Amino acid sequence: MPSIFTKIINGEIPSYKIAEDENYYAFLDINPLREGHTLVIPKKEIDYIFDLDNDTLSGLMIFAKKVGLAIEKTIQCERIGLTVIGLEVPHAHVHLIPIDGISDMDFGRPKLKLTKERFEEIAKLIRSNF
Repeated sequence: MPSIFTKIINGEIPSYKIAEDENYYAFLDINPLREGHTLVIPKKEIDYIFDLDNDTLSGLMIFAKKVGLAIEKTIQCERIGLTVIGLEVPHAHVHLIPIDGISDMDFGRPKLKLTKERFEEIAKLIRSNF
């Protein structure tokens, strides 16, 4: 059964897309820690990030860097934090989170509640800097 991320890639589930190429897809996390919190995934469905072949893993990081730089140009923050947790969805992915301090990456904190319009606005702004 395809993961929720594969369904997003295939257009079966809507997303707030930031960027896409033939191998990778980036979209806003719908339960963000901060505005601009983005997920970057390989289109190849593999559960565990360390099971990715070296080319896919390095490509994922290069693509994530491009996305992270676009987020940094869009969202006021000290830098972009990157984390891999890998337990919530069985599809390798990285989180890019605008941060001003380490506590901004605490997944135990309450998530932001944003409107559809705000998500769309953020995605459009980040895309314009990609």
